[in-house]
Amino acid sequence: MHIGEIRAETTKITLFDFDKDRFQEKQIKSVREALPFRDEPSVTWINIDGLHEVEILKDLGDCFGLHPLVMEDILNTENRPKAEDYGNYVFLIANELHYDEKSHEIEKEQISIVFGRNFVLSFQEKEGDVFDPIRDRIRSNKGRVRKMGADYLAYVLLDSIVDNYFVILESLGENIEDLEGTLVSDPSRQSADILHRLKREMISLRRSIWPLREVISGLQRSESPLIQKETGLYLRDVYDHTIQVIDTLESFRDMLSGMLDIYLTSVSNRMNQVMKVLTVIATIFMPLTFIAGVYGMNFKNMPELDWRWSYPLVWLAMLSIAGWMLYSFKKNNWL
Repeated sequence: MHIGEIRAETTKITLFDFDKDRFQEKQIKSVREALPFRDEPSVTWINIDGLHEVEILKDLGDCFGLHPLVMEDILNTENRPKAEDYGNYVFLIANELHYDEKSHEIEKEQISIVFGRNFVLSFQEKEGDVFDPIRDRIRSNKGRVRKMGADYLAYVLLDSIVDNYFVILESLGENIEDLEGTLVSDPSRQSADILHRLKREMISLRRSIWPLREVISGLQRSESPLIQKETGLYLRDVYDHTIQVIDTLESFRDMLSGMLDIYLTSVSNRMNQVMKVLTVIATIFMPLTFIAGVYGMNFKNMPELDWRWSYPLVWLAMLSIAGWMLYSFKKNNWL
């Protein structure tokens, strides 16, 4: 049973069969078309886009002898990255990440990879991935892909997934730099929402990348005959890349934590400025209110009430007091 969001209208099956001298690429409509390639000495890569048509995946699993638990993990798209050795094949799960420039959100897609002695199966939730450069290298016979085995092809797929993390981190780094300047100059509720969204994305990235580090480390130390010694050296390079991604991710998390303090400090400073202005206004009006209150009393024996210039004198006194207080505040840098 497929557990997850349906992201493709129909299931698309693409087959690559190659060695160092020849190459064949075709789209197949049924698993039966892949049977002749199962026992060939060349490397066969079958990529499936769309997981909701369970019968097709079941036929493919039966064709290559995949364990029911493997099929269950492929159809459940909420698994953590992991690696399992079943003897005749190795099963891998990794998360491919996409950064949406419009919504500024990270979309996660589970990639399941099964590789044996001469075949690689990759299962994706939807069409569109980071494997196009690999397909171009196979078509043009560039690099080592067509000269190596299925384990090297599985390594190249993992390497493409990990390298794409750097692209996402670069976009996130630019957003963090822009947000930092905004928080200092003009902190707002919208800036706080962006900050919390970035923190959530950091947590999502960490959940995808940290387990993958252990997966690659386990493959590197694996004694499976399906993983050649030379491929282990390349896996070490992918492991180093995951460490770099994790270090960058931790740096971003520390920056975001510091930016939260910057936001709270900026908001507090803005509030202090508002309270400062209100306090100055209240202080200036305190003596003016006192004078107005005194001469607002309705006593008969108040000689100032009968003076000809009493009204303008009171105004002059009030304005003089207000002006003197403003001058004193500016002189003491209170304004």
